[in-house]
Amino acid sequence: MKAFLASLIFVVLAEMGDKTQLLAMAFACRFRWQVVMWGVFVATAANHLMAAALGSYLAAIVPIEYIKGAAAASFVIFGLWTIRGDTLHGEDKRYRFSPFWTVTVAFFMAEMGDKTQLATIALAV
Repeated sequence: MKAFLASLIFVVLAEMGDKTQLLAMAFACRFRWQVVMWGVFVATAANHLMAAALGSYLAAIVPIEYIKGAAAASFVIFGLWTIRGDTLHGEDKRYRFSPFWTVTVAFFMAEMGDKTQLATIALAV
């Protein structure tokens, strides 16, 4: 239980000020807050389940020294990627999905390679 609570607190704190938090605020301005919450929940649960499974699998086959190095390098690389920024060119008009699936897919993609996903993998190891 202690490991679960420590992991939960670590991931919640890592999520503060994250791009997905800004995404949630943007979606809450456009869709009902209940739809946004359920979409975020489903996407985050699926993403972190996959990250925990990957971390457990990696711990079984890769030496811990290599995992520590890869985790540190990935945090640096994704930090630099975030600084670089991104631009949007009409992506909001390409597809028409229900609000739930729009939020769920957007959150799932935003969480890929995110610091909280990397933290989940590291904690699972």
